[in-house]
Amino acid sequence: MNPKKKLKFLRQGAQAYKRLGKKWRRPRGMHSKLRRHERGKGFMPSPGYRAPKELRGLHPSGYKEVLVSNLKQLEDIDKNKEVIKIMSNVGKKKRMGILKRAEELKVKILNK
Repeated sequence: MNPKKKLKFLRQGAQAYKRLGKKWRRPRGMHSKLRRHERGKGFMPSPGYRAPKELRGLHPSGYKEVLVSNLKQLEDIDKNKEVIKIMSNVGKKKRMGILKRAEELKVKILNK
């Protein structure tokens, strides 16, 4: 949904050593090339990479995700702007009822 390309922010040295993993850690060394933003040494996260305010928190389809655990919550959904995700702790009987009602209301479901 974000029109900008999403970069992979790798920990310094992650390309060279598998044991470091892919998780981001901020470089703090005095002589660190990545901390000093030298070209060719990778990218550091900064506010400029953030998504526009109206796109933040949306599902990649462009809809807002709403967690649903019962039929009453399903009635408050705006089908043009929101999609539902049925909570994992909902049982089979109630889940079938939610699925049936969502079809009647023509609401999109992310996890059937």
